Amino acid sequence: MATVKPSLARGTRDFSPAEMLKRNYIFNTLKRVFKKYGYSEIQTPSFENLQTLTGKYGDEGDQLIFKILNSGDYLSKAPDDLFESKSSTKLISHISEKALRYDLTVPFARYVVMHQNDISLPFKRFQIQPVWRADNPQRGRYREFYQCDVDVVGSESLLNEAEFILIYHEALKNLGLQDFTIKINNRKILSGIAEIIGKPELIVDMTVAIDKLDKIGLEGVNKELLERGFTTTDLEILRPIILLEGSNEEKLSALKHVLSNSEIGLMGVAEIEETFDYISKLDSSNEVLHQFVEVDITLARGLNYYTGCIFEVKTNEVAMGSIGGGGRYDDLTGMFGLKGLTGVGVSFGADRIYDVLEELNLYPEAKGDYTKLLIVNFDKETESFTLPLLNRLRQANIAVELYPTAAKLKKQMKYADNKGIPYVLLIGDEEVSSGQLSLKDMQTGDQRKIDESTLIAELS
Repeated sequence: MATVKPSLARGTRDFSPAEMLKRNYIFNTLKRVFKKYGYSEIQTPSFENLQTLTGKYGDEGDQLIFKILNSGDYLSKAPDDLFESKSSTKLISHISEKALRYDLTVPFARYVVMHQNDISLPFKRFQIQPVWRADNPQRGRYREFYQCDVDVVGSESLLNEAEFILIYHEALKNLGLQDFTIKINNRKILSGIAEIIGKPELIVDMTVAIDKLDKIGLEGVNKELLERGFTTTDLEILRPIILLEGSNEEKLSALKHVLSNSEIGLMGVAEIEETFDYISKLDSSNEVLHQFVEVDITLARGLNYYTGCIFEVKTNEVAMGSIGGGGRYDDLTGMFGLKGLTGVGVSFGADRIYDVLEELNLYPEAKGDYTKLLIVNFDKETESFTLPLLNRLRQANIAVELYPTAAKLKKQMKYADNKGIPYVLLIGDEEVSSGQLSLKDMQTGDQRKIDESTLIAELS
């Protein structure tokens, strides 16, 4: 049999021990913040029934779902005429009943409906797990990647929105980021804008265009709006709204004036004001509102399902897309028959955050998650001394290894160096008889004598 050269499937990655230390640093930092705010972790299976996922992401999304072939002779039950038509879309339901999850949102909705009698509302959960999409791999886009979602369902209170802003602020600060912007808008404000220009049916066309302001500029936005059915008169009304400037208070005041004849628009402004009021009472320094939060009327993500406040987070320290986002939705579980359960949630872009911390050199020096000490193995005779010592060191919660076989000292030192082990303990006949062990600092090269109790005290 010919040897197969090992390779990764396109769009996937391996993570080395050093990379896992950094990834777990991010996940553990986020988890600590989520738990402080009362959120509990759940997990759902890597694959779901295909019918659970299909029809939830639109036609394009359905094409990106990784389907799992049925076990056994999966083609035997498929109708013969489908083979002749060569239509994979028609054939798939006969040969596949399961699929890898596409996101964490739909499985969460399924979880809430299935466990509605077991959970207490409001239900606050976070979830950090991989998802899979049959996308075209490119830089920063993978077929397997992690999502980090935090949601609360069963509560209409805008306290939740306020706390999500505080969660973003605290989590990103804890990760070492200093300059980032938490943008906020409200779907109702966008509906109100479309209403005052007399084209409520074109709200999606309007928001898709103005969402591109940063990329194509005002002229580009105007051109696209004209192509989508708006008039020059509409553009004159939209222009001061799109280019709204000033403090958050000034922007909201201007919007109240502009939207004075739109009940739904004023409702959106009031929701942002109430959210800000909660934050000002929770954050006595007012640092969050004044330094990190920005009302942005061009923010229009997720319009197909968001119904209230919308969030997006961007770092200003490196060139990077959004590192987080989310919003309020009114019928998450309606797709599975449980109507009227409102909720709000946000996500953290873990992979982008990883790259940002890497570029800014913000990862702390690893502590406690790696081997701190290597005991050199000279021969079988000294093993009888080093093995009980190895056990005592581990009982003292010191991460320690004994090189598994006697080998040349150079080889064992190279092993310690390659693994980044900071200390090496050398125990020969002299050390066994005297009880004074030889400890080598791999960074400085210094070597000194040390007894067991002092060694434990220094490395614990």
